[in-house]
Amino acid sequence: MRRMAPLGLRTRLIAAFLLVAAICAVTTAAFTYQQARNAILKQTQDIAVNALRDQVAQQELRLPLTQQELQTAVNELGKRGKPHAWNIFGEYAELRASTSLDSPTSAVITDELRTKVREKGYGAFQRVEDRVGKPYLTFGVAVTFQHDGVQEPTGAVFFASMPLVTEKQTVQALVAAAQQGAVPGLAIAVIPALLAARSVLRPVRDMRRAAQRLGRGRLDTRIEVRGADELAGLARTFNETARALEQSVAELREAEQRARRFASDVSHELRTPLSGMLAVTEVLDEDAVRLDPDTAKALHLISAETGKLAVLVEDLMEISRFDARAAELNLDDVDIAEAVRKTLELRHWDDHRVHTVLPDGVRARLDPRRFDVVLANLVGNALRHGGAPVRVAVGTAPHPEGERLVIEVADSGPGIAPEVLPHIFDRFYKADAARTRSAGSGLGLAITQENVHLHGGVLRAANGPAGGAVFTLDMPLEARV
Repeated sequence: MRRMAPLGLRTRLIAAFLLVAAICAVTTAAFTYQQARNAILKQTQDIAVNALRDQVAQQELRLPLTQQELQTAVNELGKRGKPHAWNIFGEYAELRASTSLDSPTSAVITDELRTKVREKGYGAFQRVEDRVGKPYLTFGVAVTFQHDGVQEPTGAVFFASMPLVTEKQTVQALVAAAQQGAVPGLAIAVIPALLAARSVLRPVRDMRRAAQRLGRGRLDTRIEVRGADELAGLARTFNETARALEQSVAELREAEQRARRFASDVSHELRTPLSGMLAVTEVLDEDAVRLDPDTAKALHLISAETGKLAVLVEDLMEISRFDARAAELNLDDVDIAEAVRKTLELRHWDDHRVHTVLPDGVRARLDPRRFDVVLANLVGNALRHGGAPVRVAVGTAPHPEGERLVIEVADSGPGIAPEVLPHIFDRFYKADAARTRSAGSGLGLAITQENVHLHGGVLRAANGPAGGAVFTLDMPLEARV
């Protein structure tokens, strides 16, 4: 099932603003409708009930009433309806009379209203609907007489029913007006919503752009602080953080530059005496056979350690050139299969320990010396830390920017431990901490990776499906200086 893309902050702000506006509009309209409806109906019923009460009080009735007298009283009351025309129904004992020609009684006058009028002795009302949903106001007044200062019921009761069609239409007109005004109101609310979203999103956009510049290394990036709200406080915090980061990075860069300069200077200073030491140890090695065994052993140890030191110094100087971005490419058109064979023959690896897959016709434009260093380091590392046989396979792979050279160097060893893989190209990193006196300097794979990057390629390390470490070199067939 495809998930919907999350809504942007602008859309959510506008939606929230419009939702609040809609809730306020609906709440206000509902409250206004309720109050207006109650006021309209109350005014109508107060006028009607008071009018009926006053007119009943003005009637001169002689008890007991006859049917004719009851009908006459009903007819007189029916002529004076307020605020609308009404139907009057009179009840006295078993007698019934009304202004309606259809029936002397009404279906909308309920027994509950009759009970209220007779029990209370004064006016009562109800709002009801007939069977077709037409609204009515029904109210009644009991006829009383005063006896010893107390109002006593006569038994005569007059009821009135008044249609509330006009009031219903007025209320419906209020509802329609509210509905018609809601849509334009929400449309108008979009304008302040856009302005509010803009005022909120502007500092957010500024901060996003500043964070992007900061991520690209522009540590002098700052945000203009506007106002004194929470977003302004966030901008000030960002500026303080960027300022502290710029200072820390400047200190780290200065320290790193001093360390690199120190390593480069030390390497250069060590190179001259090491050259003399290597020349002397080579001469002494030749004469070691004429010395006693203990002295010869010590001499061989000195010669071996001097050689290791010379390799370390050369590696440090190479790393220093990469750090100073002084490493250069001397490109040439190279037959890859022939270059691989020469690298293996030069180091006497062209035997059963190394198996090759070298298709003819694969040519690349690269630096032959650096390519030799890369291949020698990968194969030497596989033989030293992996296990024979080592497989070297050359091939090509398509790429949108042009065909690329792919070389795999796989050994038959136990593979690379998972915790070692992330650090395999780190400088001076050794998987086995006990191998502190191994022949490697811990810089071989780091130098190899730098040479590959210089050609515009990548070097990956992984474990093969059948075991053993696999290093994959992926670089363009034509490197660019």
